[in-house]
Amino acid sequence: MKTITLMRHAKSSWKDAGLNDLDRPLIQKGLSRTRLIVDHLKDKDFKPEYIITSNALRATETAGIMAHAFGIDNEFVRVEKLLYTADADSYYDHCFDLPEKITHTLIVGHNPAITNFANFFLKEKIDYLPTSGIVSIVFATDKWENIPISGGKVTLLVYPKMFK
Repeated sequence: MKTITLMRHAKSSWKDAGLNDLDRPLIQKGLSRTRLIVDHLKDKDFKPEYIITSNALRATETAGIMAHAFGIDNEFVRVEKLLYTADADSYYDHCFDLPEKITHTLIVGHNPAITNFANFFLKEKIDYLPTSGIVSIVFATDKWENIPISGGKVTLLVYPKMFK
């Protein structure tokens, strides 16, 4: 079995209008909401071994929080510039070259692509995945190259407002 967990980056700042979109940092609300998600996931059998993240600062900061929370070393965190502008189909592409010993990868990205990818598998479609939201999809295969044809099943959908 292979698992892909999709996570939208945490809430970020729009305070500085002159700041390049790639350079927008997380705000305190984003950090707090991500901690809520982490606390919830620690009570579940949630154990990603690898993280693939967009190169946007808000995504790399979110990925760093998750790596720290789940004990993932930097060598197992990959920054992918193309995730910043990716479409839903390309989310698969970023998993094909993962080592087969990895069974669970976390992808930190952006709307609309991350929502569109999640909607391939959700029975009840969502309009958007909220910031710090998580969708885990399990695939009935032992090879990353087979995930597009192995029928993914959603096993987890959580977002911060569920815990208020």
